[in-house]
Amino acid sequence: MNRQIVLDTETTGLEPTQGHRIIEIGCVELVNRRLTGNTWHHYFNPDREIDAGAFAVHGLSNEFLSDKPRFAELADEFLDYIRGAELIIHNAPFDVGFLNHELSLLDEPRPRIEEVAQVLDTLVLARQKHPGQKNTLDALCKRYDIDNSARTLHGALLDSEILADVYLMMTGGQTRLMLDAEEDAEVGHGEAVHRARVDASGLAVWEVDAEAREAHQAYLEFLAEQAGKAAW
Repeated sequence: MNRQIVLDTETTGLEPTQGHRIIEIGCVELVNRRLTGNTWHHYFNPDREIDAGAFAVHGLSNEFLSDKPRFAELADEFLDYIRGAELIIHNAPFDVGFLNHELSLLDEPRPRIEEVAQVLDTLVLARQKHPGQKNTLDALCKRYDIDNSARTLHGALLDSEILADVYLMMTGGQTRLMLDAEEDAEVGHGEAVHRARVDASGLAVWEVDAEAREAHQAYLEFLAEQAGKAAW
């Protein structure tokens, strides 16, 4: 079983070294590249004021957070949820840095995030696939034609759900979803799929050398970049 957790946080500011804290964690679970509906989402009382710039991004106020639990109260539950999974995070050093800072403030020692789970940074992945382009979450949504109209403000759970869609598209998830739909139809969960039976024994097969294959792949990548998305 391939278990992945798509994770996002919201914070009181930009730097944990300046005493800023996590105020929201949102997680969605993927098992074998399919959303399971098993989410983990909580707000936290940070016991400090939220920077004006951070409030403008996420809209979470100290008044709203005043009756929420402290991170320490749910730290073990959170670690149990992510344990053994691969964390999918956009700009992972930011979120992991804050999470490790919160863990370091606990009275009893806890393992660092990297000791509990693997981490995959989708920002690094996006920069490898789309060098020289904007690779913010909003830019990736536009590039992969993913609806993010509900994202008027940042929110950890909503951003995790959107990032899950982006990650699946960046890593070929559309093919997996289409295969799942066909399999469901075949076992009676939808209209049956009728495939044509074709005798391919008489078809000619042309062998191409490595240079031709590389040129063909480069041309497909060029078309994909120009179109923004592609079906192959």
